[in-house]
Amino acid sequence: MRIPTAFLAAALAASFGVLTAAAQTSTYTPPRTKDGHPDLQGIWQALNTAAWDLEDHGASLGVPAGRGVVEGGMIPYQPAALARKQENARNRAKLDPELRCGLPGVPRITYMPYPFRIVQQRDKVTFLYEYLGAVRFAYMNGNPHPEGPIEWFMGDSRASWDGNTLVVDVVHFTDQTWFDRAGNFHSELLHVVERYTPTGPDHLLYQATIEDPKVFTRPWTISMPLYRRQERDAELLEYECLSYLLEETWDRPEAFPFR
Repeated sequence: MRIPTAFLAAALAASFGVLTAAAQTSTYTPPRTKDGHPDLQGIWQALNTAAWDLEDHGASLGVPAGRGVVEGGMIPYQPAALARKQENARNRAKLDPELRCGLPGVPRITYMPYPFRIVQQRDKVTFLYEYLGAVRFAYMNGNPHPEGPIEWFMGDSRASWDGNTLVVDVVHFTDQTWFDRAGNFHSELLHVVERYTPTGPDHLLYQATIEDPKVFTRPWTISMPLYRRQERDAELLEYECLSYLLEETWDRPEAFPFR
């Protein structure tokens, strides 16, 4: 069978890109902070469609088509949880907590269409998000997570270094956040392990392994590049969702979701 030239060229290009990325990941030596750790500081942003759906999806009104970021392709739901996810998807305009201007949780806030800044200090890494002006501290002082259960929207983050990779362990979540606008959800038992690996001067490989025994049959991982913002005057601006929601609903109390 004769393979079309265009298909072969695309396949070779894709393979070369994968090999190049892998080689860059294994050979890149990042700059260091004064403490000797990899310097990840800067303003970063995801450029994909994971905020709409973590899995492969076609376009629809207000939703761009996109490739999934789930390693292996599918999220491993338990049967009852899958039925709930499908119900969430059908009613996402009413049920998605992010559309009610709540904090989106981890890892969702990382790949929403807003930039964020990483700031490193000796005892912690701080994540500053444009969305809602949210701030998250990943403590590096060796202290364990506090005793739970505690239900926080952004969880509790503890960090350490694995070579050039920043590893952030996050627990103590509320169940009132989703992973995306497609209805992918979790329970209060969510456990997330994030990995931030520099692969070049302006790229981070972001991976998040997700575990939740009430919802999924096994742990699963999402993976995506993060890009450093290149504007000379790059900075975090503001997106105060609740203020804008109030402006839209002030004269229509029946539409306000928190009443």
